[in-house]
Amino acid sequence: MPEEESAKNAADGGGSGLDRVREELSNYLTAKTSNLVSSAGGKVSGLAQKVAEGGGPGGGDLPKMGAKLLQGESPAKAVGGQMAKKVKDKTVGKVQELFGGGGEAGDKKVTNIVEVLDVGLPLRRVYDHWTEFEEFSGFMKGVVEASRGDDDVTSDWTGKVGPSKRSWQATVLEQVPDNRIVWKSSGEATTHGSISFHELAPNLTRIVVVVEYSPGGFLEKTANIWRAQGRRLRLDLKHFLRYVSLGAQEVPEGWRGEIREGEVVRSHEDVLAEDEEDEGNGEDENGENGEDEEQDEEQEEEEEEEDGDYEDSDEEEDESDEEGENEER
Repeated sequence: MPEEESAKNAADGGGSGLDRVREELSNYLTAKTSNLVSSAGGKVSGLAQKVAEGGGPGGGDLPKMGAKLLQGESPAKAVGGQMAKKVKDKTVGKVQELFGGGGEAGDKKVTNIVEVLDVGLPLRRVYDHWTEFEEFSGFMKGVVEASRGDDDVTSDWTGKVGPSKRSWQATVLEQVPDNRIVWKSSGEATTHGSISFHELAPNLTRIVVVVEYSPGGFLEKTANIWRAQGRRLRLDLKHFLRYVSLGAQEVPEGWRGEIREGEVVRSHEDVLAEDEEDEGNGEDENGENGEDEEQDEEQEEEEEEEDGDYEDSDEEEDESDEEGENEER
């Protein structure tokens, strides 16, 4: 039976070798796990120290993550939640900066708008057309309605801002006929502006518009990103040029009053009366000048007649002298 014993010994040897491999593998895994646990413990200790000190990368984020770890949250959840909050805060800050929000009180973004327009009409006619702003809604796309107040200083406006409408009140601070108008407005958005009129030639007038625009509502701030207000003003000025040059048939009366420091110092009627009086004085002066010219002409005619008489008398004397000389001969 030697063959049976050798086979049994081989089987026993193979079984003991497999057990040994399993034992060695188990020892290796145990050692590796111990090293990992030790390394993780060191990292957790370092993290805890940084949390206690409030330093390290992330600054104030580490104490918050450490607090969540101490409360029993998993490390992945604590770190992920804090990073998500940080990204959210940055996004909100960018949006507030973009739309002008989130700043200190009184810190508003102001848009400056300057436009120049030349109109081929006399100065007074262009100014009178502009003062009839109640007609703007008929040819300007940005104006829905406008009306002058009873005090001639304030006016109510309704305009388009994107797909919606906005209403505001404007107050004239200064208005000098044929010269300039200065105003401010209050509402969802605030403006402070001036428009001046300059005569370049008898039939050429330049308009200069300067506006400080402060957007207020969400739509105003959104539109301000693309400078929509400046483009709207530019287009409406072109519509005004088209209207006064081609559309308006009648000469406007306008509003000729004068405003200083927000108060009317000369009414529309007073200025018209003064203009009529000046025209009357001009006609009187022209009449007096005409009479003077007639008198001068009469005097010249009389002088010419007298000169003619003198010439005739001289000729008669010469003839009588010649006759006397002939008789003596």
